[in-house]
Amino acid sequence: MTENLTLLGASETVYPQDPDQAKLEAIDNQWKDQDYIVNLDCHEFTCLCPKTGQPDFAKIYISYIPGDSLVESKALKLYLFSYRNHGIFHEFVINKIARDLNNAINAKYIKVVGDFMPRGGIAIKPVVQLGDCDLYSELAISGEIG
Repeated sequence: MTENLTLLGASETVYPQDPDQAKLEAIDNQWKDQDYIVNLDCHEFTCLCPKTGQPDFAKIYISYIPGDSLVESKALKLYLFSYRNHGIFHEFVINKIARDLNNAINAKYIKVVGDFMPRGGIAIKPVVQLGDCDLYSELAISGEIG
């Protein structure tokens, strides 16, 4: 189950400088017979405005219902860190995170929310959902999440 992990437990951490260099690793979901929600919060996300090069700061909230795999958290941390010097618009980065994560773990449902700090008096908060929204709603309503 963990034999394919190269980042977790590595003697040296190599920080990718670009999201396309980052590797999202997955672990087997031991509870495939049960639908449940995984919530992951990153409160220190940074990327750059592609036009001005100025830093943009955000909180990223990821919720997903796993299929066969779960994202390994250190790999996710390094992946998100790789945006630090990457120029990308807020809406685009949230779509890319959702799609890259889904490509890595093939979740039943993924929701990624970007809560970006205001620039010029406007806060941008893009939300991307992929997969079975009804399943997520059923689990959320049944009290699986707060």
